[in-house]
Amino acid sequence: MAHLTIYLNDDVERRVRESAKTAKVSVSKWVADRVTKSVETSWPPEFLALAGAFPDFPDAGQLRRGYGEDVPREGLD
Repeated sequence: MAHLTIYLNDDVERRVRESAKTAKVSVSKWVADRVTKSVETSWPPEFLALAGAFPDFPDAGQLRRGYGEDVPREGLD
């Protein structure tokens, strides 16, 4: 496991320590959890589990009804 040194101003350090204490984890674990969440590149499993959970949810066509024709798009070339 890698080790990392970071520099925090006193106020931020105090708040990190308080947050870790409130969460009942070490400062290292608290910071590691926050960093892990911030670099995550996929949706959380709880969010993905909601896919299709609303059978009566309107489709894109129904949501866009009444807005008129879409404007022409610029090409990417």
